[in-house]
Amino acid sequence: MSISTPWTTARAATPLAMARLSAALDVYLAARAVVHGVLMDILGLGVLIVGESGIGKSECALDLVVRGHRLVADDAVELRVRADSYLMGTCPELTRHHMEIRGLGLINVQDLFGVASTRRSKRVELVVQLERWDPSREYDRLGLDEAHYECVGVRVPMLRMPVAPGRNLAILVEVAARNQLLRNGGLNAARRLVDRLDARLAARETPDLDFGEDL
Repeated sequence: MSISTPWTTARAATPLAMARLSAALDVYLAARAVVHGVLMDILGLGVLIVGESGIGKSECALDLVVRGHRLVADDAVELRVRADSYLMGTCPELTRHHMEIRGLGLINVQDLFGVASTRRSKRVELVVQLERWDPSREYDRLGLDEAHYECVGVRVPMLRMPVAPGRNLAILVEVAARNQLLRNGGLNAARRLVDRLDARLAARETPDLDFGEDL
């Protein structure tokens, strides 16, 4: 009779060791992708800013850092699926805390703004896609259209934000994050306004019936 030899040993109790091993395998074997963009922590909401090269993603992120928000990754964002339901974003070790700003070069955000200006990872809860302004295109003006960004099988709410001279992208992205936090809490300003208008129009279309005095 042969006796099997254990392939590994651990000092922790078996249930604890199995739980840690399962969690580690969940991370290392998860589906992943690398996207070109910037991941920020804005008011506790993970916001992934994407768009074509040179459109101003890093400059927008730097402005957000100056406004007190936190950088997770610039240029290359590693995305991993967690629990088969959401995306966790992080930065490659080599470029962590660094940003590339055209005309300025590479900067270390943590050295410039302190340790509170960066974080290692963040769940992606909103994607903002920057697009060059196209006068011939119709953009959503009410905020009722629901678009999604899909990566490795996970869908995340997405906003398409046109870029044009005179638009302060950092403020717009921050407001988009605040609005998404309200939506996550069940408060949709656009939907509430449309419902109020529909109710007002329905009330006007209802005829007032006046039968006079009872006979």
